[in-house]
This record gives sequence, structure tokens and C-alpha cells, in this order.
Amino acid sequence: MMTSQGIKDLLLYGESIHLECKECSVDIPKSVWETYSSFANTYGGTILLGVHEDVKEPDVKKRFTIAGVSDTARVIGNFWNTINGDKTNVNILKDENVYSVNVDGKEIVVIDIPQADYRQRPVYINGNPLKGTFKRTYEGDYHCIEAEVRAMLRDANEQGCDGMLIEDYTMDDVDLASLHAYRNEFAIRNQVHTFNQLDDKEFLKSLGGYTVNRKQKQEGLTLAGLLMFGKGLSIRERLDNIRMDYIDKTNLADGQRWSDRITYDGTWENNLYNFFHKVVGKLTADLRKPFVLDGIARNDDSPVFRAVREAVTNMIIHADYMITGVLRIEKRENLFYFSNPGSLRLPVERIYEGNHTAARNPRLQDMFRMIGYGDNIGSGFPTILDACRQEQWRKPDIKEIPDLRTVDLKIWMVSLMPEEIIAKLQNTYGKSFEHLNAIEKRVLATAMLEDEIDNGTIQTLLEQNSLETGHLLSNLVERQFLVSDGKGRWTMYQVNKNFIDSTAQDTKLKDNNIQNTVQETVQETVQETAQETVQEKSLRIIHQEKLILAYCREPRTIKEIASFLKVKSIWWLRKTYINPLLGDKLWQTIPESPRNRNQKYTSIPPKE
Repeated sequence: MMTSQGIKDLLLYGESIHLECKECSVDIPKSVWETYSSFANTYGGTILLGVHEDVKEPDVKKRFTIAGVSDTARVIGNFWNTINGDKTNVNILKDENVYSVNVDGKEIVVIDIPQADYRQRPVYINGNPLKGTFKRTYEGDYHCIEAEVRAMLRDANEQGCDGMLIEDYTMDDVDLASLHAYRNEFAIRNQVHTFNQLDDKEFLKSLGGYTVNRKQKQEGLTLAGLLMFGKGLSIRERLDNIRMDYIDKTNLADGQRWSDRITYDGTWENNLYNFFHKVVGKLTADLRKPFVLDGIARNDDSPVFRAVREAVTNMIIHADYMITGVLRIEKRENLFYFSNPGSLRLPVERIYEGNHTAARNPRLQDMFRMIGYGDNIGSGFPTILDACRQEQWRKPDIKEIPDLRTVDLKIWMVSLMPEEIIAKLQNTYGKSFEHLNAIEKRVLATAMLEDEIDNGTIQTLLEQNSLETGHLLSNLVERQFLVSDGKGRWTMYQVNKNFIDSTAQDTKLKDNNIQNTVQETVQETVQETAQETVQEKSLRIIHQEKLILAYCREPRTIKEIASFLKVKSIWWLRKTYINPLLGDKLWQTIPESPRNRNQKYTSIPPKE
């Protein structure tokens, strides 16, 4: 259960895609139920009743106001009565998920909503899944379109959809060369298996690639059979919503978009079996091959080879082939990138844990498992993690992209702290970089490597929760190491390439036009120096303050002041000199908006 301080931290640092605040005195707002549906159908989240949110306020520290709930017992009782009635199709909450907390003398109601299990989705309201199913996006709660609802309904079927009969598609639509190549692999791995004695059609039946509907007296290929072994033309005719694409972006010459590509060009039968082998061969062609003897035979396999195969296998068996999308694989200089249409059936943290599996296409999973790929159920992602650990590579990133309806996986072929990235960071931050702790350096290295990061990326990297990473990122922004780019209820962070290093401070005058004025000002302070020293104010601070006040006889921006003083850290400058002078000897030109990008500072008092 959340504490008063935990709620304050959540309001300051929590990512708003997981947080919804609603004003509530006595009656529960109707929009609570839309948010319940949206949180349950996406990543979970927290509703705070009795908190006002000004979504237009850019400063997150000023965005929330604790208003309080006048009768928490009544609100909580009404909530349970409603959710256990017919308002929603399922109640996924427990008693400990709904409670009240006193924050600064005012009671608010907390509703913690977990992500629903894929077998429970869609979670909808008002008895209508097509009109009452909501999802959480960067901007709030939105109706799911019909295709999204139907995708959830398909996912709720534990038998998967790849066993469905594809009407009018028969053995004539099978690429026999692909099927026989698979059978050879199967026979080598399973030499005494009874399937080896079957003809092609019975063999496919046994794999789940061909089915018979006795009741309707229909038979033919299943979705898995067509995708795995079908002729390219047959697949495109029936599944024109799905494409397969491999792009090699390494060793590019000037003007080149790629150095190699596998797509639909008429040179191969584009089914999943052929795509798998072609792509794995390309991805591993220039990887180091270990010299390991297995008995007297050489074994060229390695953890990295296994990780690549697992990544391709996972992409194929977890893709949603009923929606429009691309099985996309890219080979880049520093990473392997895999993307498939669909969503994650399991929460990200359970995927990283391993030993959990929820393949969207169990028959395709069996087909690959029987020839040695994805051999142990639930071990696929741990295999990838283990390879990255052995190579001392960055932890791989797996992320769902709701707007695009894709799942993306990046396997980084770079160390946790690449030397070239460290060199760039040192060049950007100067000596200030050396004063950071190890975690802060890892965050900045990730931001430099990926161009931009979000809270979720850092949670995965550091294995922290949203509040911890929110506090860390906010602190780095305050100190000017990162700059934030708010996207509605979500924030992206980038390296501050205009960082000013406070350790490289040089008080040499920059503007010759005011040099005489400044020297006169400094002389005026000599008589005051002894008194100021007694007050534990150093001569250097006095000197800098006088410089600032003289320079700001004309309004100046914070960057102009920093440049004049040759101070690289604006955060340090603001904390050490600007803030102590404000309201006494220094004034803002736009006092009603302290963080305004056009804000300037002047030593001339404003007229009353």
C-alpha cells in the first residue's frame, strides 16, 4: 500500500501513462470506469481520487493539487458495489488494491489496478466489448477500435489461432522443397521418430499444419501450415496483410540505404521456414565462431548464435498474423533489431524473468521446437540475456509500441559503457562527468547511444521501478545533464549537448565594453570584504555576484550570464548565484512564469 510520501513522489516523478488523478468529493466520477478498463488492458496504473491535475501545466511539480475526498468510506463502498455489479465484465482487483491515505491532512482514495492477464482481456464496461473497451495512451484513455478488441479476444484463446483451418488451401499450396528440407532437419534430430514414416500430408497433420473438420467435412492447411511451408504466392493471396523483410545496414557506402536485403523479389518462396534460415544465416555470417570439440567433431555453436536464433524464433511464434504488419529484422553496426506485429501477452518483467511462455502461435512454436529452436519452453529470452551477459553487452531491450501495434526487440552488440560513448560524454560534459556516480553514467551512456530514452527504458536497464527512475531522470534534468521533451503524458530525455561545465569556470571578463564598470564595482567591494568574510561568504562569491549585477544592468538570459562568466553548468550557476540574488538584488523580467524560455534577469529594480 502506498504511503503519503509515496503518493507525493508519484505526483512528482511517476510517468503519467500509469497515473490518473480525478477530483472526487462524494460521488465517483463516471470516467473512473474508463480508466479502470484502460489500465487493465494495457500496463496497469494508479487512480488517485481527490487530486486535481492541471494537464496544461508544463512544470510537473505544479501540476497536482490535493483537494481531498470528503467521505472516503462511502466512495470506497460505492466503488466495490459497482465493480462487483454489472458495470464491468470482470473484477481483477483485491481488497488491498483500494484504500484511503491521508496526505497533508486531506484524505484521498487510491485504486491500484494491475495489468489484466491476457486470458482476462478485453476488460470492458457497460456490457459491450466493442464500445466499452479502452486502452491507455500517452494522452489518456481512448476507445479501442474493433480490430484491437478482436485481437484481445483471439489472444484470450489459449489454443492460439494458428490451428484454424484456411479454407480452400490444400497440399497444392505447399512448397514441397521447403517441407522436405524441414523433414530432413527433423529426421537428423529425431532419427527414430514415428513421424519419419508418414507421408507429407500425414506428417503435416501431426505437426498441426493440416487439419480436418469432420463435422463440416472440410480439410486443408492450417494458418501455421500455410505460413511455415506455403508457396509464396499462396501466402500473399491469403495473407496480404503480412510481409517479411530483412535489411542489413552495416558497411554502408555514401548514399546507401542498405548493403543487403531479403524481401519479396521472386527469387525464393517467402514462407516462414525459408525466411528463418535465410535471415539467421545473414545475421550470424560474420560473428565469431568458437572452436569447441564435441567428442571428435567440431561444434561451431556459441551463446550469441543461440541468442540470434532464439530472437528470430520468438519473433515468429509471437507475431499476430491477423493484423497488418511486417516481420522486420535489421542488422546494424551496433545491434540486431527485431520487430513483429502484435502486442505482449505477458508483462515485460515476467519475460525478463523467464520460465513463462504464452506463444500466440503454439503450432509454429512446436514446429520450430522439433528441429531444435526454442527447445525449452520459457527459456528463449533468458538464452538471449545469458549471451549478452557473457559478451558483456548491454541488456537487450524489449518494448511494446502501442501506437504502431508492434513489439520491438534490440540486442545491443556494445558493452555497458562503450569507450567511444564514454569519450563523447566526456567531451560533452567535461570534468563534470567524472563527478557522477556509476548509475548516472550508465543512464547518460544509454541516452547518448539511443539518442533519446524514456522512463521505461531506464527501468529495464537498472531494474528499478517507475518512481526510482523518475527521480533519477528528474535530478539529471535539474542538473542540466539531460533535457526533457514532454510528449503529453509521457516524457523523453536526451543528452544536453549544450551543457556548460562548472568545473571549467573562468572568471576572466568576456565583454570589454563593461570591463571598466566591473573593475570599479569590484573596488567598491573591498571595504565590505572583511564583514562579508565574517558572514562566511567568500571573496570569490562576492566577486561573482558583483560581476552578475553589473552585467545584468541590461536584461540577460541565464545562458548569456553563464557564457559571460564561462560557467558551463547552468544548474550550478542558478543554485549558487542567481537564486540567492532573486528578489533582493536581481529580478526576473517574466516573474509570473519563472521557467519561461524567454526569461531574462536584470539588476534594475522593477517600477512599483
